[in-house]
Amino acid sequence: MQLKINKFLFDIITSINSINEYLGESPSFETYQESKILRRAVEREIEIIGEAVNSILKIDPSIWK
Repeated sequence: MQLKINKFLFDIITSINSINEYLGESPSFETYQESKILRRAVEREIEIIGEAVNSILKIDPSIWK
């Protein structure tokens, strides 16, 4: 069970790193707002994070206590 949780935690870290990579060194809201591709990429990574958190909670609901 812990192995599955670790896999989902790895997915979360990977998505966070991808978002940081997409936004670059000095992200601005204007750049984000103007780029549909950038918005979609970041939104997809946030979806992955949400799915991983949901999966972790299904395995061990007490993790957030």
